Amino acid sequence: MKTTVHRADSRGYADHSWLKATHTFSFASYYDPSRIRFGLLRVLNDDIVEPGMGFGTHPHDNMEIVTIPINGELAHKDSMGHEEVIRPGEVQNMSAGKGITHSEYNASRERQVNLLQIWVFPKEKDIEPRYNQKVFSDDGKLNKFQVVVSPVKSDDTLWINQDSVFALAKISKGNDVKYERMFKHNGVYFFVIDGSVNTWGETLGKRDGAGLEGGDEIIVKANEDSYVLAIEVPMR
Repeated sequence: MKTTVHRADSRGYADHSWLKATHTFSFASYYDPSRIRFGLLRVLNDDIVEPGMGFGTHPHDNMEIVTIPINGELAHKDSMGHEEVIRPGEVQNMSAGKGITHSEYNASRERQVNLLQIWVFPKEKDIEPRYNQKVFSDDGKLNKFQVVVSPVKSDDTLWINQDSVFALAKISKGNDVKYERMFKHNGVYFFVIDGSVNTWGETLGKRDGAGLEGGDEIIVKANEDSYVLAIEVPMR
C-alpha cells in the first residue's frame, strides 16, 4: 500500500487576472519533477475564469479530457461542430484522438466559473475525436460513489478511451462510503472538492488530493458534509 498526498496549498498557482489557475500536477509555467503525474493521470487543474473571459481556440490530440464545473457555466465550442454550455451537475468528456480544436469561455458576464479539468493519457492513439456531456443527479451521488466516466459503453455514464473511472460522491457528515475499483491493479486519486474526509489514515481537507496504490478496500469517511471526486487510473 502506498499513499501520495498533495495538500491544497502545495499546488502550483498562476494569476493571469482573467484566470486563476491551480495545478495539482506540473502544467504550463508550473513545474515540479516530483509531480508530473499519478499513473496515467496527467493533469488536474482547478480553474476560476472571470465573467466573459476564457480560453481561445486551441488544439489537443491523443488525450482524454474530462471537465467538471463546480460553480458557474462554461461555454464550449469545437471543430467537431459542438457548441454547448456545461453547468454544475454535468460532466463533459472529450477524446481528442487524432486532433481537435476547441474554445472554452465563461458563459456569464456577471459570475465567475470554477471548473476542474482533468487529462488522462489514452489507451488507443489517433482514434476519431469524440465529445459528450451528461447530467448526473445529486441523488445518485448521495452517500455513494456515482460512476460518471467509464470505459464501459453505457447510457448511464460517459465513455473514456482508457481503463479509467471517474466517480463523484456527496457524503454526509459521519458517513462511510466504500470505493470499489473496477480494475484491481489501478491506482485511485481522490480529490476533495469540498469538505473534509478520512481515507487510509489520512485526513484530507478542501482541495487536498491523495493517490492510493495497492491495498484492498477503500473507505472514505466524511468529517463534515463533503464532495469527493475519485479518479481510477492504470499506474503504467
